[in-house]
Amino acid sequence: MQPVPELERDRGGSEERGRLDGARGSWRDVLPDDAAEAPPGHHGLTFPLEAGVGLRVSEACLLDLEEVRRERGRFGKLNVRHGKGSRRRGPKPRLVPLINGADRNLRWFIEDVWGQFGAGHARPGAPLFPSERKCRDGSCARATAEVFRRSLAGAAERHLPARAGRLTPHVLRHYRASRLYRGGMSLFAIQELLGHAWTGTTARYIHVHGTHVEDAWVAGQQRAADRWKGLAR
Repeated sequence: MQPVPELERDRGGSEERGRLDGARGSWRDVLPDDAAEAPPGHHGLTFPLEAGVGLRVSEACLLDLEEVRRERGRFGKLNVRHGKGSRRRGPKPRLVPLINGADRNLRWFIEDVWGQFGAGHARPGAPLFPSERKCRDGSCARATAEVFRRSLAGAAERHLPARAGRLTPHVLRHYRASRLYRGGMSLFAIQELLGHAWTGTTARYIHVHGTHVEDAWVAGQQRAADRWKGLAR
């Protein structure tokens, strides 16, 4: 099954992807000021984590605040301890680089939004995505996967009405894999980012335009011409 052909097809594809990219910046403006209404605003950050670095909803729900490692790598990384394992082997941890502006969005969320929940940043195991619901000890519970899906669906209905009911977190993983591949990232790098055990799985996430063979040939010819220019000088 190919869940995102409508996002990647040639006809109207560039315009649709532009609206999808633009929504990432505008969604932070709909975050409610009232902390009691804060969970619907989680899409302000989960969108760039899902569409930006291909994070699974199940992985995002289990992230702790302390697992944001800003000092790692060029952009900072997320320590995803509960990555999906293969063949029931249990969680498969990985470090996910905060590329595609995810570092900036994450910083905004932690500095300007996270404190509204009263989750207590000094408490060990404080969730990165807290809920307004409280545990028995008064600490914040974690936002559930349903909250993420409902928030994304509501934001899509408001900002991308043509995709209402069809834009899901899993679709965003396919979207990100396709964009990264067209941008020149290798299949193996995308595999590592998404946390796949096999490149064959990653290949099924990549959706290319109908002209991708011709485009690749033109790009190859251009690289060859550039090399000849360098030798001629």
